[in-house]
Amino acid sequence: MKRNILKIIGGTILTFAVISIITYGVVTAQDKSELQTGGGRLEGTWDARVSITNCQNGDVRFSFNSIANFMLGGTLIGSTAGMPQSNRTPEHGVWSHIKGNTYAFRSKTFSFNAQNAPTGWTVIKHEIVLDSSGDAYTSSGTAEYYDPDGILLRVGCSTAVGTRFRL
Repeated sequence: MKRNILKIIGGTILTFAVISIITYGVVTAQDKSELQTGGGRLEGTWDARVSITNCQNGDVRFSFNSIANFMLGGTLIGSTAGMPQSNRTPEHGVWSHIKGNTYAFRSKTFSFNAQNAPTGWTVIKHEIVLDSSGDAYTSSGTAEYYDPDGILLRVGCSTAVGTRFRL
């Protein structure tokens, strides 16, 4: 009787162990596949050239440099040469992997006038597509401009090209 109970318990433990190993192997293979096709490859620091565009026809109005850190866990922080830092806070935001080499991010920055009074905030939304090397990207999206009371004033469009910042 004791032997039968031990066989049942041992068989059950062995079955769960095999299922766990197989499941872990599948998850690991999925993780590797996602990394190879884009997931997680955006992490790092990127130099970008941002172009403010006409939303109707795509004409470039002006361009400036920017830098952003896409961090593990889906957060980001960035700065731009498009406006003096005394008039604008750094960008803080979130990003996620959509599929393949495509990502999305959303960031927010606060703005101030020359007297240091708040003038509102901007929410930037972009979709990024990495090239096959994972060292360059193109992106496009919008910027929503709000007044200090949270009223949407206008929406602008932009594109960017980025390259990975390396040591």
